[in-house]
Amino acid sequence: MDIEVRIRGLMVDPSTNMPIVVLKDVGSEAVMPIWVGPFEANAIAIEIAKESGQRPLTHDLLRNVIHHLNAELEKVVITDLREDTFYAALWLRQQGESVMVDVRPSDAIALALRSDCPIYVSEKVMEAAKLSQTIVPEGTSSEQLKGWLEGLNDEDLGRYKM
Repeated sequence: MDIEVRIRGLMVDPSTNMPIVVLKDVGSEAVMPIWVGPFEANAIAIEIAKESGQRPLTHDLLRNVIHHLNAELEKVVITDLREDTFYAALWLRQQGESVMVDVRPSDAIALALRSDCPIYVSEKVMEAAKLSQTIVPEGTSSEQLKGWLEGLNDEDLGRYKM
């Protein structure tokens, strides 16, 4: 079963200075952090702020290619967590057929924002990410991080925003 999530915030991990995309389950208070690279975080931040450049960026290009191939991005799903790496898939529909394409979660999120399509996380990934000690920065317990993320309010998100 897949859980629909929304971006709760884009921030910098105060202990590692790495960008984090915080996904929140739309049906509960559960949150799931995904550490991403600075370039991917920038692509997500640009779309959150609804900024646009003079020329299309990579995710804009992919959105345009999908559109010009008469396809539609139906959803993105964060499908797996293996050896501290998240995996994701794009679900496209073209001429009545569903097509799945493997993708990095950060790219899937950036494209989903540009295409206004839903973001999902598989239930097993949500559970694993909430409990996994290995995705938490060194020196921080998963419970400490969970408490820190759940305790963030809108003012905190503004302070840590990219």
